[in-house]
Amino acid sequence: MTSSRIPVRNVYYMLSYAFRALQEQQYRKLATEPFDNIADLCAAILIQGMSAQIKRGLSREYVPHTDELDSPRGKIEITESVRKVTMSRKRLVCTVDDFTVDSRPNRIIKSTMLLLAHADINLIRRTRLRRLLACLDNVGRVDLRRIDWRLRYDRNNQTYRMLIGICHLAVNGLLQSSRPGKTLLMDFLDDQQMHRIYEKFLFGYYSREWRGLINTTHHRIPWMCSAGDGLPIMQPDVVLDNGRDVLIIDAKYYTRTMQRNFSGYTMHSANMYQMFTYVKNKTAQLAAGGEERTVSGMLLYAKTDEERQPDGEFDMGGNRIAVRTLDLNQDFPGIAGQLDDIVMRFFPGSTDGVGCSLFSDA
Repeated sequence: MTSSRIPVRNVYYMLSYAFRALQEQQYRKLATEPFDNIADLCAAILIQGMSAQIKRGLSREYVPHTDELDSPRGKIEITESVRKVTMSRKRLVCTVDDFTVDSRPNRIIKSTMLLLAHADINLIRRTRLRRLLACLDNVGRVDLRRIDWRLRYDRNNQTYRMLIGICHLAVNGLLQSSRPGKTLLMDFLDDQQMHRIYEKFLFGYYSREWRGLINTTHHRIPWMCSAGDGLPIMQPDVVLDNGRDVLIIDAKYYTRTMQRNFSGYTMHSANMYQMFTYVKNKTAQLAAGGEERTVSGMLLYAKTDEERQPDGEFDMGGNRIAVRTLDLNQDFPGIAGQLDDIVMRFFPGSTDGVGCSLFSDA
């Protein structure tokens, strides 16, 4: 399965749940706009976000700058001054921290916007991108192949978190080649990027649409054994909890959801072992705290065009483990309906007044 089979509009809806900032009013009109491809969608989001950011003011950070100065400021570089014999000219080499908009986040965004401006996107969006780029004249560029995406966010630059996320999506999910004089973007996101969106979408959907009725987390599950410290981390994608029952969901996005062997088609055994481990250790954790509660698990695959899809429900040592597929190639209310149905089946009595509120008219 590739994201080329998922309507671009549905990718936008998924991103809106994955990135909470996209639920703000300034982005809501994008729900009614047509998109030619994923690059066009990324361009539209960056246009809206950077238009608002420029009005608020671009974030600044202290960037060290080393130069020869007549009047010493900042840190005096004695060794460099001696090497260049600057004192004979009554100058010193100094390193000064400039508070500038030429920061790493702004450079990443500018470089991504330049990439998208040369992509196959809507002509009006290309024009708007270039106008915004004119406002970033004092910002440098970065090599998109060598970006360190590990950025620190605080209350002063929190609005950049989603914008950088979209840049990461465009660069790592679409950029196929970048040679001198040639840039090639794919029309669809690769499966690795779609898997990440899929995981964040599921968590974001349940967090928003079922808040107040179901507690949604993705906390780590401890190994309930003496050698737990040396074992892999168990961190499911979604944990739903209504105070009585617990449902652990793990998102699976594959090109092929079933594995074929000499006896026919079977489910991925590693995924079943993984979910079995999750529910058993979660059950043991709750029991150790004196809580006798029902713990269930679900492997939720994104539907592919294969003839057979994973489906089933099993009782494994007293725990209910289900395997389902979610069809992302349908109108969004249908997607929301499938997700809501999961809660209704596993949390009966907790479903009053719940529906697709974010895109109810999609």
